[in-house]
Amino acid sequence: MRVLVVTAVPAEAESVAAGLASATAAPTATGGVTADVLAAGVGPAAAAAATATALATASYEKRAYDLVISAGIGGGFAPAAPLGALVVADSIVAADLGAQTPDGYLSVEELGFGRSAHVPSPLSAELARALDAVYGPVLTVSTVTGTTARAAELTTRHPDAAAEAMEGFGVAEAAVAHGVPVAEIRAVSNAVGPRDRAAWRIGEALDALRAAFARLGPALDPVIEEEAR
Repeated sequence: MRVLVVTAVPAEAESVAAGLASATAAPTATGGVTADVLAAGVGPAAAAAATATALATASYEKRAYDLVISAGIGGGFAPAAPLGALVVADSIVAADLGAQTPDGYLSVEELGFGRSAHVPSPLSAELARALDAVYGPVLTVSTVTGTTARAAELTTRHPDAAAEAMEGFGVAEAAVAHGVPVAEIRAVSNAVGPRDRAAWRIGEALDALRAAFARLGPALDPVIEEEAR
C-alpha cells in the first residue's frame, strides 16, 4: 500500500517520518506500507494545492497512492479528546465554510453551493482501534478557535466534534478529486477554547504523532492482507 501523508509544517512532517522510520514490524507478504511525507503549508488552501500536485505527479509517474492521510497536531474538544490524545476522523468537516446570517450560521450545503464534509476511508475505523484513538469528527477551520464563545458555537453545531485543525478538508478535497481514499489523524496539543499558550503541549503532541506513525504499518497490514486474499 502506497500512502501519502500530508502535514502542515516541517515539525509535524519530521515527527511522522521519524515514526515511520522507527517501525520495527516486518513487512507483510503483500509488501507492507510505503509512505511519503509532505509538509504542505498551513490552512486548507495550501493543503489542497500541495496534495493535488503530489497526487497528479504520482499518477503521471505511474506510482499512484492508495491512501492519503492528513496528519498533524491540533486542538481537542474536552472531554472527548484531552491533551496528548490521538484522534482519527470519522468525518472531515469544513466548519467555517458557509455564511453568517442574522439567524445564525448556514453551511455551504444549506446555501446550495457544495459540500462541507467528507466521509473518510473505512480504514479509519481500523486505524482508530489499532492506535487506541478517539474516533470522531475533526473540524477544519481557517482561523483557530481562541475564545470560549467560538468554542461554544462550534460544539453547538458539531456536538460530537473531537478535534480542530486547519488542513484536513483541503487534503480531502484533493484526494476525492483524484479518486484516492483519505483519512485524518491528529495528536492533541491544546484544548479548543480560550487561547492559552502556556497550556499548550506541542512537544508531547509531536511525540504522540511520532508514536502513532510508528504503528501505522502494523495497523494497516491486516487490511492489506485481507485485500490480497
